[in-house]
Amino acid sequence: MKTRNLQFAMLLVVLMTCSSALNAQSLGLAPAQVVQTFKPGVPFEFELSTVNNGGTPVEMSVQITDLWYDEKNEKTFGTPGSSPRSAANWIQFVPEHFDVPSGGTQKMKAVVTPPPDAKGGYYAVLFVQSKPQLSFDHTKDGKTVFTNMRLGCLVLLTAEKSERYKVQVDNLKLVPPTAGHGLDLSFEVVNDSNVHIFPLPRLAILDSTHKLVAKAESEEKRFLPGQRDLMHVGWSGSLPPGKYTALLTVAYGEDRIETQQLPFTVGAQ
Repeated sequence: MKTRNLQFAMLLVVLMTCSSALNAQSLGLAPAQVVQTFKPGVPFEFELSTVNNGGTPVEMSVQITDLWYDEKNEKTFGTPGSSPRSAANWIQFVPEHFDVPSGGTQKMKAVVTPPPDAKGGYYAVLFVQSKPQLSFDHTKDGKTVFTNMRLGCLVLLTAEKSERYKVQVDNLKLVPPTAGHGLDLSFEVVNDSNVHIFPLPRLAILDSTHKLVAKAESEEKRFLPGQRDLMHVGWSGSLPPGKYTALLTVAYGEDRIETQQLPFTVGAQ
């Protein structure tokens, strides 16, 4: 599992205004993301941990939702089965209700039962949420405010030996470097695969003699099936006037690469 999935991270969604920043950071859920391949029709499980760094015990419950995206490429958390490629109805938490002691950890199991005809990628979010507590704050009209916390783990599953990859990289737009700003290359990635991908863009800049004069890399980004979005690669250096070629390489999957070339010119400053 990649480093990003092993990092101890928190996804905090404060459902109402919280009166204490310290309390807002007292709970953590690990891992923040699970990426796993499964055999269709064969149940499997994975483990999660809720950590309470606060000074009082916390009562928690579990919720499972779909994971998808909207027209703005923002994550959506729909009811189980409401989005394409939903895995939410496959998953059951054990336990579904639990207490996390002060300074303690509660481990949970997510039991997944995929259907035998599963193909490609499937997605869900596992939420653990605290019991609403009375806040010392009040609304402007004096009403009582309750607060609670919601922590999420993204679940990205793939049915083994059923992956079908197809990725488009187009609409390249390059802004050459000047004295006031660096080079910026934007482009659109379209994931026509039946599984999720994490494209990793790398940029090489060649001069008129095809000599490598600069290179850059940007962070990878998650794309669910059918998703399209813009990506960028930036380089902050300077180039002498002349003709150049930007060579973009987008790596995805285990050993798959898409490449594009874009000539550009740097004028006299």
